[in-house]
Amino acid sequence: MKHSAAMQIRCLESLGDRELQGLSDVLMDCVENGASVSFMWPLTRATADAFWREVAVSMARGERVLIVAEDTVRAIVGTVQVIWAQPENQPHRGEVAKMLVHPKARRQGVGAALLNAAEQRALSAGRTLLVMDTASGDAERLYARQGWQRVGVIPDYALWPRGGLCSTTIFFKALRGA
Repeated sequence: MKHSAAMQIRCLESLGDRELQGLSDVLMDCVENGASVSFMWPLTRATADAFWREVAVSMARGERVLIVAEDTVRAIVGTVQVIWAQPENQPHRGEVAKMLVHPKARRQGVGAALLNAAEQRALSAGRTLLVMDTASGDAERLYARQGWQRVGVIPDYALWPRGGLCSTTIFFKALRGA
């Protein structure tokens, strides 16, 4: 399903109080619902806020971009980052990170819209290769539909938010200019 015309996808230049609260809400809800995205459950608001403040510092240094999806009342329902800070011999590459869609907004085209925006932003920044990993079967299906190539699975890569080891699947996408 396509995302609603009322849905807005935008790249944030900085984080205000509204954005910080919205991003933390999405992160906390995703972790509570089992997303393996570097955090354990229960995830406190203080920990979530601290994470997003660190992201804002990295954005200010030009190391990453932060893209959000907002619904009709300008509430953040999804987010993705593209990390530019790569080793010196990889200036053509970016890493897609923290692709999060609030559970109530899933299967509405939000993830596809966020991925498309991340890819377009990477192309405009001169990046021709993106990489990412995921522990979610739903996300794997989305990435494959969007033209990402599955590389393989690393077993016992991280912990699920409530404990227990999980695998991660590595993906890449070679970007082509229009």
